[in-house]
Amino acid sequence: MSMPNILLAEDESAIADTVIYALNSEGMQVQHCQLGRAALQQAQSGQFDLAVLDVGLPDMSGFDVCRELRKFSSLPVIFLTARSSEIDRLIGLEIGADDYMVKPFSPRELAARIRVVLRRSTQQDAPVVNNHEPTPGLFEVDPIGMRIRYAGQTLQLTRYEYLLLKMLLSRPGGIFPRSQLMDSIWHDAPDSTDRTVDTHVKTLRLKLRAIMPAADPIRTHRGLGYSIDPQQP
Repeated sequence: MSMPNILLAEDESAIADTVIYALNSEGMQVQHCQLGRAALQQAQSGQFDLAVLDVGLPDMSGFDVCRELRKFSSLPVIFLTARSSEIDRLIGLEIGADDYMVKPFSPRELAARIRVVLRRSTQQDAPVVNNHEPTPGLFEVDPIGMRIRYAGQTLQLTRYEYLLLKMLLSRPGGIFPRSQLMDSIWHDAPDSTDRTVDTHVKTLRLKLRAIMPAADPIRTHRGLGYSIDPQQP
């Protein structure tokens, strides 16, 4: 991937300078804004590959920036925040964030996460080739491209949404307990909780309904977990 163009919205100069240096060192271009509204204006140009948004911007929160951004763009977003509470993580995921980093953080780790998100985004946007796993019903799983098609349309999924949907589709009709989903999918995020699973199921349902409003293939089994019926029209 050559010279990704990153939009950075961060009002703390010391943090911004460190991030810019780290990303430049990793071969990325960075456009820095100190205010959320300035970042939105820059994003409208369509020239960026990913946005890194501080949650605590002076004029509007990073969450509000993301909400406004989602009205006109599917630009991948990574949040930076000084707060580590679960509710902040859930809000960020619900409004379409691809990842979330808590301050203080390693700029090199941020660069690595940016590359992971960009790689996944590029794979989702690439032309579809015939390497799908056979899946019954309305879904097609492409494990090499890390994407899933639903009713003929490629879903724009975050990393965890993709892993969750892929796991449910691996055993159609089978009930996956939340604990099993957490252990298999969020093993690298030990501070996540069962509510993280529920939040991702919610965002997946919204994306599926955007394609087929009357369908709801993901089933909730109270006290047990989740399953999927890929044949559900």
